[in-house]
Amino acid sequence: MPHSSVAADAGVGFGCRDLTQYTEFREASALYARVFAYTESEYALNANLLTALARNGGSAVGAFTDDGALIGFAYGFAGCDGRGDVFHYSQAAAVDEGHQGRGVGQALKQAQREVALRWGQRSMRWTFDPLLARNAHFNLNSLGAVGIAFERDYYARPDTDRLVVAWDLAAEPPVRSAPVVPPALGRDDWGRALDIDDATWIAIPARPRELRAGERDALRSDLDRAMSDVFRRGGVLVAAARIDDDTAAYRAIPGESTT
Repeated sequence: MPHSSVAADAGVGFGCRDLTQYTEFREASALYARVFAYTESEYALNANLLTALARNGGSAVGAFTDDGALIGFAYGFAGCDGRGDVFHYSQAAAVDEGHQGRGVGQALKQAQREVALRWGQRSMRWTFDPLLARNAHFNLNSLGAVGIAFERDYYARPDTDRLVVAWDLAAEPPVRSAPVVPPALGRDDWGRALDIDDATWIAIPARPRELRAGERDALRSDLDRAMSDVFRRGGVLVAAARIDDDTAAYRAIPGESTT
């Protein structure tokens, strides 16, 4: 079963590897709760769960500084959809606040990728809040995942809508090239799907935390309609870009609805 070293990020003071010791699993659970400010027991992880996942088709990987301090953690498990497609599901990644913006998150995802491939899983899926343009850019532009579904109330409670992405683990890393310049979209376009040239663009606010509750609810309904229509037509979301201080946008193109 996979328990060897899985990844390293040389030259920047940290490396990633599988968690194998009880103390590491406990420390990872504490880091997860601290980063996401979880205090309720219903959101807690525990060492036994993480150990079982790591031994049965899942992943539990950590990013450690050169002196052995845990600064990041990600975990996932083997998944299967209604059509029988098998994948690795990445449930969460957490990076200590003092080490964010240093590439730790990307290194953790690559570590998970290596674990999944060793289990024979050829793709990975995860979810994120579709209103978070920075996360969208990382997932789609940096990693090369594609958006394949919009799920309302993903965690069976309000305000937990999620965009599902799929990452082809056998694909070559995205080649850095000149970014596609998004059209001049603005506030009036938020939540709308606009077919422009050979792509569909869906605008979102660049600063969603400034939305009032009513605005947020209406926008999520608009996004549900716009994105679900793209997916019904066989499209996938392949990129996200910030247009200005107010607006960002997703770019969708025709393609397979899953990887």
